[in-house]
Amino acid sequence: MIKYLSLFTLALVFFSCKEATKEATKNTPPNVILIFTDDQGYQDVGAFGATDIETPHLDNMAKEGVILSSFYAAQAVCSASRAGILTGCYPNRIGIHNAFMPNATKGLNHQETTIAEMLKGIGYNTAMYGKWHLGDHPKFMPNQHGFDDYFGIPYSNDMWPLHPQQGPIFNFDPLPLYENEKVIDTLTDQSDLTTQITERSVAFIKKQKDNPFFLYVAHPQPHVPLYVSDKFKGKSKRGLYGDVIMEIDWSVGEILKTLKENNLEENTIVIFTSDNGPWLAYGNHAGSALPFREGKGTAWEGGQREPFIMKYPNKIKGGSVIDSPVMAIDILPTIAEITGASLPSLPIDGKSAWPLLSGASKESPQEAYFFYYRVNELFGVRYGPWKLYFPHTYRTMQGQPQGKDGLPGEYKMIEMEEVELYNLVTDKSETKNVAEENPEVVQKIKQLANAMRHKLGDSLIELEGTETRQPGKLD
Repeated sequence: MIKYLSLFTLALVFFSCKEATKEATKNTPPNVILIFTDDQGYQDVGAFGATDIETPHLDNMAKEGVILSSFYAAQAVCSASRAGILTGCYPNRIGIHNAFMPNATKGLNHQETTIAEMLKGIGYNTAMYGKWHLGDHPKFMPNQHGFDDYFGIPYSNDMWPLHPQQGPIFNFDPLPLYENEKVIDTLTDQSDLTTQITERSVAFIKKQKDNPFFLYVAHPQPHVPLYVSDKFKGKSKRGLYGDVIMEIDWSVGEILKTLKENNLEENTIVIFTSDNGPWLAYGNHAGSALPFREGKGTAWEGGQREPFIMKYPNKIKGGSVIDSPVMAIDILPTIAEITGASLPSLPIDGKSAWPLLSGASKESPQEAYFFYYRVNELFGVRYGPWKLYFPHTYRTMQGQPQGKDGLPGEYKMIEMEEVELYNLVTDKSETKNVAEENPEVVQKIKQLANAMRHKLGDSLIELEGTETRQPGKLD
């Protein structure tokens, strides 16, 4: 009898401790992990339609979390996109345009608040591993923008002397690999970089398991040149590009496994998305944005609509798909609402998508989203089911010879001469311009666009007198 009572007592203690742990977890600020890939297409994940690349960890993450099927990068190019997701601002608001070249004289201004700085303000430890690309001068690097620990490259992995076309043209220096503010290597082979970034991420999670943390994992892949470790070479049905995606999926799996092993899974927000669509000029070394039109460097859906998965077991019911539009600028205020952090003191453009993600609302956090490109040109607007484009020049590979095996094809430039309107619910691939049939919709979107132009300017309106701010500049 005493033996059975002892077993009963032990069981009671065990379940009491388990419930106490659950209760403590509910009251502990959630950890935040943002996994950000480079040039990945919408259809490059199984949960988003890939049939020739195995992504079991991302697919399982989607089953246990939430998919945003209409998630947009802040812009269709590297530096601008990264600026948008880290600051909650349209990139043109903070003076970040296009992609910074090595030895840039500009970078992210210190007056802007990144997610890392916002969360450090409430006691989070922070790390960033991977590609930065918001200024490579020491005053602009990650340690100056709220990250306690940094390992990675300062700009795109193709900005190196080994690029078969760009290297000789731009006379690039060797590609530096940083640990915090010190260059620890110059890369001639990037095959182990995804593994190294993953190992750093896992080590950081283990080290910070008793403290709230923010981890930003910004993979340089699958941006060309494509590199993969030996353990994934030849594994996919889509050649080298597919191998690279499989290794990124493995990396996600290692991070999720580490969270589970350290009892952090329930109270950690994990977000997976990409900076812009595929670089279609590279043919078999580019991803797929299907069923959407075009890719990187355009405001068409294929340029900015990205795979997005968010897992947060404590608060989000798994297996849901949300079609309402959300943009990368909304990530910072969403994290602020969940964690209780204060928003930046300077105006931002993003709004919290937490009511939508948590199921409390079915509405997009914003009335409309604005698609800028080049220096500061408003190309398009998403408004409910509608996407309107203003006359502009864009690039396409339609009818052009595709690139192959690391060498790009040449884009053809197309001049859009009239306003075009598409219904994305009935026409995801943007094939039928319905502007003439919907004059009231066109007029409404034009009004929204003009209001935004007076806030952030564009090629039609002088920036003076708008709400735009300056990027960081060298003295």
